[in-house]
Amino acid sequence: MANSVYKIINLVGTSDKSWEDAAKAAVDQAGKSLQDLRIAEVEKLDLKLEDGKVVAYRANVRVSFKYKGN
Repeated sequence: MANSVYKIINLVGTSDKSWEDAAKAAVDQAGKSLQDLRIAEVEKLDLKLEDGKVVAYRANVRVSFKYKGN
């Protein structure tokens, strides 16, 4: 078995419904341009507020994928 290398990127997904939807949005978008996604790890959750009310859920997600190089 050959050695593998993985690249990790940080993404922030947003949703007006839930943190789960926010994390899913980040992973779904990454999957449109990256191949071999391996792990998604939620690092931080926060809320966007306006006038003291929640208007968006945000999930900071680390996504790893197999690095193929040039």
